[in-house]
Amino acid sequence: MRVAHFDCFSGISGDMVLGALIDAGVDAEPIRQGVASLGLPITLEVEKIRKGGFAATAVRVDAPHEHSHRGLAQIEEILQRGSLTPRQHDLALRIFRRLGEAEAAAHGLPLEKIHFHEVGALDSIADIAGAAIGLDLLGVDRFTSRSVPTGSGMVQCAHGLMPIPAPGTAELLKGVPLAPSTVKAELTTPTGAAILVSVVQQWVEYPAMTVERIGHGAGRREFVEQPNLLRLFVGTTVTPAESDQVWVLETNLDDLPPEVIGYCYDLLLAAGALDVFSTPIFMKKNRPGVLLSVLASEEKLSALEEILFRETTTFGIRRYLVSRHKLNRKPFTVSTPWGPVQGKLGWQQDRTPVFSPEYEDCARVARQHGVALRDVYLVAQRAYLEQARHS
Repeated sequence: MRVAHFDCFSGISGDMVLGALIDAGVDAEPIRQGVASLGLPITLEVEKIRKGGFAATAVRVDAPHEHSHRGLAQIEEILQRGSLTPRQHDLALRIFRRLGEAEAAAHGLPLEKIHFHEVGALDSIADIAGAAIGLDLLGVDRFTSRSVPTGSGMVQCAHGLMPIPAPGTAELLKGVPLAPSTVKAELTTPTGAAILVSVVQQWVEYPAMTVERIGHGAGRREFVEQPNLLRLFVGTTVTPAESDQVWVLETNLDDLPPEVIGYCYDLLLAAGALDVFSTPIFMKKNRPGVLLSVLASEEKLSALEEILFRETTTFGIRRYLVSRHKLNRKPFTVSTPWGPVQGKLGWQQDRTPVFSPEYEDCARVARQHGVALRDVYLVAQRAYLEQARHS
């Protein structure tokens, strides 16, 4: 698997991403052509420089200063008229939508009423469209990133002085591990944060990978404390399983009948929870209790928390992001003397697949034919082995 890792030890911005991509070997000309196809008065200047002792690539966007602000609909129109491929167009649009959603949440406004200020300017449009083109041309299967330093102090924005991270950046980085920094400057911009959260699939300081190329993208400012660079590691890795990230919701309960907890199981799973489980615990004053845990995707969190607050006696719910490795999987059906039985096939690279019959299907067969459930499981497993032997 081809992977790219953002080593944003000095933060990340749109022009730093462009510089790192080109420095890592992406041809600058298709990026220039794609940005030019938007029909805006924009040109890209690419220069090889030295930054903090490193050979790096700096990308500067030449564009006139504007006083008007664009909304998401206007940005979508601009992207639509360009010659970006469908993948590049979708990624650029996804980045802008993440920005819009973050700004809407930070300022308490509907998405359609959000007007981009700094990130709606010509140079930011070029950064995001160019980054979408370059990330696509990089040709990797997976993106990872280390923890993100935001910098410290205050930054001048369209709304005046704002604390770092600015509201939009802070909203974008929810659920992202942050790194401490004593640099008195905005290291991570909204554009840089939006690019990261739109493509990164795992947050890890350094992934297990064989590095083939390293791109250095130069930032504009000079820091005494450290080089103002974004490093992009590109290479390969052998992953034993699929990886993703999910959220964990958990709460301690000590004054709830077990039947109510069981009732919550059904409600939570029906509302989209990936898994629900409970663990016996001892709480304050040695009171026996239950730790109720829920695994879920980010878009399901609000609905699941609503169920927990409504159906249990909890006063608070913890939530945190976890990474998980899982087998590659697909549905699989085997033939048995009682008819077909459905299940899942799971496998790792270069290893024998594992077949797991579905409980509901096995229970249906057991009831219909008056046989023991364990016998249905056993026959289904044997049927898979027989099918695999002849395939």
